[in-house]
Amino acid sequence: MGKVTISVIKADIGGFPGHSNVHPALMEIAKEELSKLKGKILKDFRVLHCGDDLQLIMTHNKGVDNKEIHKLAWNLFVKGTKEAKRLKLYGAGQDLLKDTFSGNVKGMGPGVAEMEIEERKSEPLLVFMADKTEPGAWNYALYKMFADPFSTAGLVIDPHMHDGFTFEVHDLFEKKKVLIKTPEETYDLLALIGEPSRYVIKHVFRNSDHEIAASTSTQRLSLIAGRYVGKDDPVMIVRAQSGLPAVGEVLEPFSFPYAVAGWMRGSHHGPFMPVGFDQATPSRFDGPPRVICAGFQIANGMLEGPRDMFKDVSFDRARTMANEMADYFRRMGPFEPHRLSAAEMEYTTLPGVLKKLEKRFRKI
Repeated sequence: MGKVTISVIKADIGGFPGHSNVHPALMEIAKEELSKLKGKILKDFRVLHCGDDLQLIMTHNKGVDNKEIHKLAWNLFVKGTKEAKRLKLYGAGQDLLKDTFSGNVKGMGPGVAEMEIEERKSEPLLVFMADKTEPGAWNYALYKMFADPFSTAGLVIDPHMHDGFTFEVHDLFEKKKVLIKTPEETYDLLALIGEPSRYVIKHVFRNSDHEIAASTSTQRLSLIAGRYVGKDDPVMIVRAQSGLPAVGEVLEPFSFPYAVAGWMRGSHHGPFMPVGFDQATPSRFDGPPRVICAGFQIANGMLEGPRDMFKDVSFDRARTMANEMADYFRRMGPFEPHRLSAAEMEYTTLPGVLKKLEKRFRKI
């Protein structure tokens, strides 16, 4: 059958209202545009949203970083932006940081996660989408999935996983990458990914055959634009079963709503709340940060699904804990660690406030 490529490309092209949701008109434009291409450029597609981010999930056989695929996504976002401006939606076109398409949407604002695979006998695939947080939000979960035997039992009892996994980590500031092999280099991995604002896991590969297991988006909007233009709201693709973590092992890290950076004005830490599709509408203090998961079976390049994986009642406790954590953080107001550290605040709107006070400072 040949290889199939899964491309997840997202953008915030206008919120409804504020930063809470995607307007139905934008969802319809996306579905109409992609429907024209199904059976031609695309094998299959789904359109979803997480908060104010429009999510395009597409399958095709053109490989990753394909100009044709990226251009169709860009053109769709441009068309949607025109409608968003007509409706006066908030932040219309905010993730489109360039005026014209240059061959690849990476570095232009939209977030992208892609992988090219040879379909197995059964190909379960999980697509994670986040709102009000940064690319490093996946670091904790990916570590738990692919390197922590207390979370993923298969690392101990499945002989096909016993050799462990290799993590491709990107330094977003220096624009460098490094491959770190686990379990032998686990502490080296943690030394980096514990700083998620800078070091981000891009890919995970199985050591036994270098098969790709996970891919994420690593775009940092502030580093592209040179100013704060909204949070990055990353996406992630994870394959499951048959020598990879089981579906339940992939989901298990999200049973704990660990703290991530983002939330209001991209300037606060808050709990990463796993929710069903219909709850991916952050409103309290523009949050707290949300994550949804769409479950698919890939069959000859076609998407069977999605199933709403976090709608399960077994994640109710995580949601309750997230709300309790939100109460705790919010009571701290503008104080760290609810507010981000000084280094991270350099990429928010705070520098504009500090500039006003510059000339008023005196030496002690």
